[in-house]
Amino acid sequence: MKGLVYKSTGSWYDVADDAGVRYPARVRGRLRLEGSKETNPVAVGDRVEFTLENNEAVISDILPRENHMLRQSVKKTGHSHVLAANVTQALLVATFQQPRTSLGFIDRFLVSAEAYRIPQVLVFNKKDLLDEAEQKEVQAWMALYEALGARTFLMTALKDDLDALRACLANHTTLIAGHSGVGKSSLLNRLSPHIRQTVGDISSFSNKGIHTTTFAEMFDLDAHTKIIDTPGVKEWGLVNMTPEELSDYFPEMRNLRLDCKFGARCLHKHEPGCAVLRAVGEKRIAASRYHSYLSMVEGHDNRK
Repeated sequence: MKGLVYKSTGSWYDVADDAGVRYPARVRGRLRLEGSKETNPVAVGDRVEFTLENNEAVISDILPRENHMLRQSVKKTGHSHVLAANVTQALLVATFQQPRTSLGFIDRFLVSAEAYRIPQVLVFNKKDLLDEAEQKEVQAWMALYEALGARTFLMTALKDDLDALRACLANHTTLIAGHSGVGKSSLLNRLSPHIRQTVGDISSFSNKGIHTTTFAEMFDLDAHTKIIDTPGVKEWGLVNMTPEELSDYFPEMRNLRLDCKFGARCLHKHEPGCAVLRAVGEKRIAASRYHSYLSMVEGHDNRK
């Protein structure tokens, strides 16, 4: 039988067959021991083959993926963690404060999606906490990322109209990610009456979110629209990317690199005849984006 993975707790799964019937599922032992560098051999969104044993699904194979979103594992050195598979867009919920999402974190998320040519959406939440100057700063961020091809929204998820966001989600399988405390669960609960995610508070000690979502799960908004909730992440480490290829995943650098004197070997740091450095100096590439790029290339703070 073939099915779609709707939930992953790390050791147990929920799989829906082609008729929509859900089964609790586990992975056949050999599938977990094939030398994979992924901490989770099966991810939400995977199409799988399985057999039924006492009304329990036993996953025997993972069908080829269209794509996946992954980040560096924080628990196992040298391994990656797959957040979701077979997505058609990736959405990051970010906040200017309580907690603050850094531009470096946003850029790492965008780079991870761009590596698989997955369209990106940025939702800047908790608009009601911002004063006029802060709103202008966030709007400048939005203009920057819109120019790079991302869709952006500024809202208060608890009370604002969500029709425009629903239209953006329609007919997609969307991965939703973000720091704990940015309002992912509140947003999901408002998108569908069938979603009942636990909403957490902000820690008064650290001013950061407290984890409420502990595993990845997919929800149907309608017959053609799915959203995948993922646990809040503190860090976003990149995996499977060489320094030489990183600029391919920055749209504003991708075409310019062809004009660099040293071509594909140019790391855009201090090389003579670098078209990217020239564009930074002429402010055609935002300083924040270039600094994010350098931190990724040099491996500094690559989990921020």
